Amino acid sequence: MSETGERRAAVARKTKETDIRIQLDLDGSGQYQVATGIPFFDHMLESFAKHGLFDLEVHAEGDLHVDLHHTVEDVGIALGQALREALGSASGIRRFGFFVLPMAEARVDVAVDVSNRPYLAYRLEFENDRIGSFDANLCEDFLYAFSQNAGLDLHVEKRYGRSPHHIVEAVFKGLARALRIAVEIDPRETGLPTVKGAL
Repeated sequence: MSETGERRAAVARKTKETDIRIQLDLDGSGQYQVATGIPFFDHMLESFAKHGLFDLEVHAEGDLHVDLHHTVEDVGIALGQALREALGSASGIRRFGFFVLPMAEARVDVAVDVSNRPYLAYRLEFENDRIGSFDANLCEDFLYAFSQNAGLDLHVEKRYGRSPHHIVEAVFKGLARALRIAVEIDPRETGLPTVKGAL
């Protein structure tokens, strides 16, 4: 959280494989500027911002000539770090969020606990894992990196669906909507939403 109390964060991550800069405002209006060099991934991050009402800027340069994995995973790491930083102490948040997202023939359920005890329960299977040049299985790599660095207990389950595009898009939109609920300030909550005294 910034010194002004605004729930914003800026994260830069540079390795031999990627160079990533992210800005995140949890109390935005869904504005976004995303450029990762991976068109489908850009579309997913834009949907995440729009449906979470998060203002998001992502600029990533990676070794795409080698594989898309490094860029997708490292964006997940940096975005998770930005979420964790923007939350600050997490005082006053609702903490839990759940959303059922239908997308054409597909349905995905997403549940999240902003617990600072990261865990990913991932139950997606694809009959066809190609979305153009994008490997749908990279969704798991992103979610794992994001949940670990944001401190989220994240559960994602495909109830049904055939199109990998629809399934992955439902994941990102469902995650955005669940997080939007979980990080929202609860006007009745006077402190941390836990009996432990800390998340």
